[in-house]
Amino acid sequence: MNIVHTTLKEIRLLSYILFLMIANTPIVRAQETIPINLEKILELGGADNLTIKEYKERQELSLAELTKAKEWWLPEIYTGVETQQLWGAAMNADGRFFLDVNRQNLWAGLGLNSNWDFAEGIYNAKAANFKSQASQYLTQAEQNQQLLQMIYEYYDLMTAQLNYNAYQNLVIQSDSIVQQIQIQVEVGLLYQSELLLAKSNKYHLRLEMLQAKKEYNKASATLKKMLNIEQNVKLVSAEESLLPLDFNTKLGLVVDSAYRNRPEIKANELQFKALEIERKKYSTGLWIPELNINTYGSYFGRISGNVSPMLPNQYPETQQFYPTGALNASLLWKIPLGALMSQGDKKIYDSKMHIKVIEAAQVKIQINEEIAHATSDFKLGKEQIVTAKEALDLTTGALYQSIERQKRGTAKPFEVFQAQQFFLQAQLDYLKVVSDYNKAHYALKVAKGETL
Repeated sequence: MNIVHTTLKEIRLLSYILFLMIANTPIVRAQETIPINLEKILELGGADNLTIKEYKERQELSLAELTKAKEWWLPEIYTGVETQQLWGAAMNADGRFFLDVNRQNLWAGLGLNSNWDFAEGIYNAKAANFKSQASQYLTQAEQNQQLLQMIYEYYDLMTAQLNYNAYQNLVIQSDSIVQQIQIQVEVGLLYQSELLLAKSNKYHLRLEMLQAKKEYNKASATLKKMLNIEQNVKLVSAEESLLPLDFNTKLGLVVDSAYRNRPEIKANELQFKALEIERKKYSTGLWIPELNINTYGSYFGRISGNVSPMLPNQYPETQQFYPTGALNASLLWKIPLGALMSQGDKKIYDSKMHIKVIEAAQVKIQINEEIAHATSDFKLGKEQIVTAKEALDLTTGALYQSIERQKRGTAKPFEVFQAQQFFLQAQLDYLKVVSDYNKAHYALKVAKGETL
């Protein structure tokens, strides 16, 4: 009796301890789920993608450089106080030396310094303008590529999610088949070995389901990285099915407008113009003069007092000051002989311009390749979708009939398993070809120069 009583006390004590542990354990928050679709992806990507942010900041930098280049004509204004003190020997204008000199002057005024290098100022400002415009097109090009990659990742996520759902459905279906076979084995209609095979098939499908979940998690992590989203959230496609986009769209001929619309081509043209303008500094710009103006107005005079360099804190008293002013102006032609004879600067810019021409040709080759691949994928994707849809319809019917026959005992379990595998493969094939087709749809848009 005492033993029972002691045991009850221990159980109560243990229960109380467990209650305290649970009560003081912080509540674990469920993982936040964010439903997404293609529109949401493009919205988030354009706002939060770090690569796009970087290119937009580069664009702002080019605008700042343009603003700086336009400041060339503004003069510099200065004002302040200046003192000059000299002890010892000083040389006079006619060459004579004076000893025991104590010269102390004070200058206070307002002045202006201006230097107008018209060649540098005008050509640099124009070149900076072209560079700023080129930067905008480069930002647009990079944004298109980043958004296209996000679209790819979204369709990979959606495909992985639907693959996982397909495996889940088959696992549930297999569990139901196992229960049916269990009953048929118990009444002597089927052998025990057939039940074991059914259970093995269910576990195999469950293993494949877990592998599909791994692929889904991997696709989700990749997309969250591109969208600059915390990894502790869960992305779920809000679309319940994957359908082909604009299936009846017909492809037209690709003309030169594809080149004109691509921002990479436009950026290259503007960069070439900027180099042309900068090159003029070393051709026609050499004959453009430079204007210098310096003027000031001030009070200038002598200060007195026992000022010693050994006593820096002793300030002098002012005496007499006189108004004074000055104006210096010069219009100079600076002709660098090196630039005229060897023309090194012109040759440098000629080489840079030739490189831009080659880069433009390379971009056009790349555009041709992108259009060819996207067009091929687009055309073949249509054929694949038709074929995959037909196969999916056939396997769906075969699986349904197999399950019904199995219920009536006229079909062997392995026939149902085989029908499941065919049905599953047809589902996965259909999802993949639709995903690839939709990717090709957007790839063709970008290749033709359309903005996402």
